[in-house]
Amino acid sequence: MADAEVDIAQLTEEQQLTLQQLIAVTEQEPKDAIPLLQRCQWNLQISIARFFDGEPAEDPEAAAAAATPHDTRRQETLLNGFGSPRSSTSSRRTRIEPAPRVVPQPENQVAVRPPLILALLFAPFSLVYSLFLRWFRFVGWMFPPLGRLFGPGGGGTATTRRGAAGGRRPLNARDTAARFIREFEEEYGEHRLSFYENGYAQAFDQAKKNLQFLLVILISPEHDETASFIRDTLLSQEVVDFILDPTNNIILWAGNVQDSEAYQVSTSLNCTKFPFAGLIVHTPQVSSTAMGIATRITGPTPPTQFVSKLRQAIQTHSEPLTRVRAQRAEQQATRSIREQQNSAYERSLAIDRERARKKKEEAERQARAEKEALERERAAEIRAQKLAQWRKWRASSIIAAQPGAMDKSAVAIRLTMPSAERVVRTFAADAPVEELYAFVECYDTIKEGGDFEGVEKPEDFEHEYEFLLVQPIPRKEFDVRAEGTVGQLIGRGGNLIVERTNVESEDEEEEEE
Repeated sequence: MADAEVDIAQLTEEQQLTLQQLIAVTEQEPKDAIPLLQRCQWNLQISIARFFDGEPAEDPEAAAAAATPHDTRRQETLLNGFGSPRSSTSSRRTRIEPAPRVVPQPENQVAVRPPLILALLFAPFSLVYSLFLRWFRFVGWMFPPLGRLFGPGGGGTATTRRGAAGGRRPLNARDTAARFIREFEEEYGEHRLSFYENGYAQAFDQAKKNLQFLLVILISPEHDETASFIRDTLLSQEVVDFILDPTNNIILWAGNVQDSEAYQVSTSLNCTKFPFAGLIVHTPQVSSTAMGIATRITGPTPPTQFVSKLRQAIQTHSEPLTRVRAQRAEQQATRSIREQQNSAYERSLAIDRERARKKKEEAERQARAEKEALERERAAEIRAQKLAQWRKWRASSIIAAQPGAMDKSAVAIRLTMPSAERVVRTFAADAPVEELYAFVECYDTIKEGGDFEGVEKPEDFEHEYEFLLVQPIPRKEFDVRAEGTVGQLIGRGGNLIVERTNVESEDEEEEEE
């Protein structure tokens, strides 16, 4: 297999990038693109130019030292004729003339019109030159041998040379095509033809890329047969229907040889007589990058003969194009399958990554929850230890502050605990309300008894009472921060109820457990 001979893995990273760029532009297979890049010393621009120009993929240094474009085309014909394995199998096959890709003169190199003052100064010389040029063209038309003596190509080439030299304002390729279409419609009225609205090079590239036939029409308004050819042949119903038939796959490009681009095209196609029609097509039997002239139609031609020549040329080259289309379709199908597989793999990889990410996040969340639970449990244990220590420390002061039985100023208070237990306790009349709260908080510790001497107050601990002392009738709440003593607020005695304020938090903790 040819694909097995091409080892892309042996290419450097830069060479692989150049190969991908060439494949993206030319839609070639690696087995065809790699040899082309190797012959062009891995120069991307030269490789693209060689692909579209149909020139031999020779050494760039040798290509730079080539003498003339005609010599290059002659070398390409020889190389394609003797170097191609297909041409060696059949010596009776007709040789196809190569069709070059013509790039018009850049806009920044277009001749600029001189200022008005210089134009007026040189107007007499320009008039004399124009008259002499017209006389020379007339002599060349009357005596063709004389015209060929002073200029190759005869009267037609002389005319085109004059048109390319001046007389029409140079424009870029797209604007030149728009001007030709506008002038064509003004001269011959409305028509059904669809001219390519861009330059010859763009039409050439599109025909090569899409395997279409490029029909080039070159006209010279100074020839007497131009108007009759367009009205009787080009705009005839038979020719128009044939060109517009989608099965023929024709791109129509036309130009006026008075324009620079059309003049260059006529020179490259060796046009010697007008009107001129040439059918250009991709010739895979010659080279994988070659474009050739399938047929030439020069001079006035009847519509039937015009269509017959085009149909014969299309039928001759349809079979090679069909094979290439089938190969490209197969390559495109393979590329689509590969892209679908890569896309499916990327989607599967993305799903796996998402699952792994969610699993990692869930594990981290669980780890954080467990860590927070341990921290809360540890904090609760430490707080419980400090609370027990605080109760012992506070119980020692409560026991010491209890008034004796002979103290007439003592206040007797009956307390109803949350467990419904009733406790009667005497407090000093000048004791703060917080003393009552401390007794309730430390009641269980005092009840259990023990030695509270030497117990110190725990560090970094701030105690909060989670209950409220309330007088039931009439209802009156005694806040732990209330100002005044027990004797002032309660009197000689009273009944108080202990109401829990942390009932909701305890219920929530039970639900969590």
